[in-house]
Parts: sequence; structure tokens; C-alpha cells
Amino acid sequence: MKGRLVMVTGANSGIGLETSKGLARMGARLILVCRDRGRCEKAMEEIMVASGSDAMEMMFADLSSQASVRALAEEFSANHDRLDVLFNNAALIPHERKETVDGVEMQLAINHLAPFLLTNLLLPVLRQSAPSRVVTTSSGVHVRGRIDWDDLQAKKGYKPMGRYGTTKLMNILFTRSLARRLEGSGVTANCLTPGFKATGLSRDYGFLMRGIVNLIAGKPSTGAVVPLHVITSPDLEGVSGKYFSRKSEIVEPSSRARDDEAAERLWRESMRLVNLGPEEKHWTRDP
Repeated sequence: MKGRLVMVTGANSGIGLETSKGLARMGARLILVCRDRGRCEKAMEEIMVASGSDAMEMMFADLSSQASVRALAEEFSANHDRLDVLFNNAALIPHERKETVDGVEMQLAINHLAPFLLTNLLLPVLRQSAPSRVVTTSSGVHVRGRIDWDDLQAKKGYKPMGRYGTTKLMNILFTRSLARRLEGSGVTANCLTPGFKATGLSRDYGFLMRGIVNLIAGKPSTGAVVPLHVITSPDLEGVSGKYFSRKSEIVEPSSRARDDEAAERLWRESMRLVNLGPEEKHWTRDP
């Protein structure tokens, strides 16, 4: 990975932070995407201590805001002419239903629409950097996901973990659709589950629940094993549209996650929700 440029969203904690440490040790140059400057600076210091590398820079974005995601992509593209890996990792699980400034349910906005929009906006630089990779963190709880097309915004009923499972299902469907659109471009798209780790996703919950999660979940550092494999392994050159297990193996996701008709419907709905214009369609072909 020496000299290769990797953008990591949600880089200031959990799997994003631990993966960044591993990448820095391997010689990668990092773009750490965070919302809070103080936390990002602390993360950068941790990465430098762990790796001995200072080849990184901070970029700031509120991934719940589509305008902020667009500003991030514009700033990056104005200052960089290549991107070897985009690691879509940021996620959250609000205990109660919340809406963003765009009027979108928060989990849908951050866990799915932000990586959808950011990836599409960065496709030109990813394509000119080929071979390059888009890697997205999903979860084993995608098996609990159900997409209600009549209630995509979860207005009729919001259950935090059920909603999280749905957005993680969306991550896999997005990856499959993206891989089809990028065939022959040299850009691959894969997703993964890191396993159940204490990553800070439960920070919106009470003290007791956070304590239980921290007690039974694995360490974030062990969760970095899978993304590091998918991001860096030379054996995965040209491998695309796959879902990797917590053992770093390619496995079949749930039957809902293999529904390509649903994947295409989600793609169209996502384009509508982020107002992706004709001039922003940078994929190779439509399936």
C-alpha cells in the first residue's frame, strides 16, 4: 500500500480508526474524514503513534447533510488527482428516529445515502486511478433488514436495530449494483461484515446498554482485520460485487441482499433522494 491514497469515512473511532492504523503501517497515505476537528486530531495522533507515519490529512464533513457530502467530494477532487481506495465506513444507530437537514431519516442518510452519493461523486477520480477499490462496511445484521418501499423513511415505525439492519442490507444491494455498473472500468466494489465489535455505535444508548455491548463485543482492532484484507489484498484484484464475512471469506449474503431487482429499485430511489443529476452519472454502463 506504500504511497497509495485511501479515504476513510468515520476515521476518528472504532473500525475506521483501527483500519487507518493498519493502513498507515503498510505505507498508505490517508484522508481521514471526520465531523469533529478535535476528535479527528486525536485520531491522527493515535495513528501516528501506532504507525510512525504522518502521511495523512484531515477532511471534515457532516455526512448527514448532502450539501456537506458534495462539498467534501468537491474539495477532494480540487486538490487530488487520484484515489486508490474509498472506504465507506461511517455509520450510526440513533435510539430514536431523527431527520437530517434534508428531511431524511438519519440512518438512511448516513448509513446508506452518504456512501451512495460520495461514491458516485468520486467515481471520476476513482476511474482515472484504476485499478482502484470501493469498500463499504455492512453487517451481519443485514439478515434482519426489510425494505418497506411504501415507508422508506421509517415514519410508520422505527426500531433502531431493525432499521440498522435495513441500512446494512442497503449497503450490500448498493455494492452489487455499483459493481455491475463499473464492469470493465478497473474500479471494484465490495462490502463486508467486521463482526460484532465495540465500535461506539451504541453511544446513543444508556449506560447499561453501552456496558453490555462493551462486555460481549470484540475489540475494534479485531474488526479491522476484514476491511484491511478487502482493501489491500492483491488476491482480490478484479474481484467485485462480493460480500466478505468476519473470517475474510467471500460468502453469500441473505436472499434479500441478492435480490438484484430490489438493488436496482434502491439505486433509482437513492438517485432521487440525493438529486443525482445526469452530469453526475459516471459509471461505465447501466445494467
